[in-house]
Amino acid sequence: MLNRTLAPASKQVDEINFIAPKAQQLDNGIKVFTVNAGQQELVRIEFIFQNVNWDQNQPLQAVTVNSLINNGTQTLSAKEIADKVDYYGAFLQTEYAADHTTITLYSLNKHLVAVLPIVWSILNESIFPQNELDIFIQNQKQKLSVNLQKNDFLARKTFANTIFGATAYGSDIGLADYDELKRADLLVYFKAAFKPENCTIIAAGKFEDVEFNLLNQSFGKAWANHEASTLNQFSFAALTGEDIYIEKPDAVQSAIRMGNLSINRKHDDFSSLQILNTLLGGYFGSRLMANIREDKGYTYGIGSGIASLKDAGYFFIATEVGTDVCASALQEIEKEINLLKTELVAEEELDLVRNYMLGSMLGSLENAFSHADKFKNIYFSDLDYSYYSKYIHKVKTISAEEIKAIANTYLNWDAMTKVVVGKK
Repeated sequence: MLNRTLAPASKQVDEINFIAPKAQQLDNGIKVFTVNAGQQELVRIEFIFQNVNWDQNQPLQAVTVNSLINNGTQTLSAKEIADKVDYYGAFLQTEYAADHTTITLYSLNKHLVAVLPIVWSILNESIFPQNELDIFIQNQKQKLSVNLQKNDFLARKTFANTIFGATAYGSDIGLADYDELKRADLLVYFKAAFKPENCTIIAAGKFEDVEFNLLNQSFGKAWANHEASTLNQFSFAALTGEDIYIEKPDAVQSAIRMGNLSINRKHDDFSSLQILNTLLGGYFGSRLMANIREDKGYTYGIGSGIASLKDAGYFFIATEVGTDVCASALQEIEKEINLLKTELVAEEELDLVRNYMLGSMLGSLENAFSHADKFKNIYFSDLDYSYYSKYIHKVKTISAEEIKAIANTYLNWDAMTKVVVGKK
């Protein structure tokens, strides 16, 4: 009989294998990276474009083009695009991020020949109809008006704008910015950004020679836009810590968001900082959760994170707490940071974090799509797969002394921008 009173033995993950993509090019030079894996007749094709021509006076160009790009072309209306994609059981998704814009197609292999021309029309012939733009502006202004009443949204927005300024990473979008959107400007940005030399294609799933040839027929021959553009590039200087308080007299909870500029994935210390972040607030068993949620009961959830962008990185802590305990919560956060800087982490706690991080990495590699996602992380950071080897090695071998040293290097309470929205 199995003794269910005894927990099963646990052991550390020994090895994590990654599926590296096959690198190819279409006839017009577009780079294609293919993760060919899986048995299902399903593919995901991502068309990834770097954001260009940043203009702080027109901060909504890229995100608006991304949102409206499949709302009408020279040959297809928004309804026809939606109906055709739906008819073939496909799915089309647009995503805007600070550095890249992505158009993603999910399709059965047998229907690629029918749906790829639809995507071609979207990437070559989008016209951004005025009525669609008017609806977008109305909806987004209403959405922003609602969000500006939410403490957590206002804290996140204020924090980003404070540390990144008027750039694509932290632009302070207001209602008036939507009124400045013009269809003619969208068409100019569309031509500048959506062109072969600014496109990288990452395909995953059962993607073999037949599928590659179909892709090449659609996008490797008849795509000839060569409009001039300038890739976005930003630089940032470290800031002195700043306390920002936005009072909401009727607030029941206060939103707290704090942090600072930090390193990105290219830095040698990034893996070590990821481990430190996990200890502090990067998973449910973290110190911040144990103290501020489990012990003090100040919040339903609190977490910390580090984000890697093309031209910067940043560290942050975020939570919402009762207004009557906001000051106490800030004190406890500072205390947990100082403990990591002054005391060695117990080996038992460090082992728990090691197992969590390695298990999370292994669990995130469940299919061809997730392997492609791991490739994107390194490719757009100008790294190779040795990054993951070094990461795994660091998780397995980092010592308590190294954790303490990294905490003293990157966790500086006085240098952090601290935003509180509500009452403190």
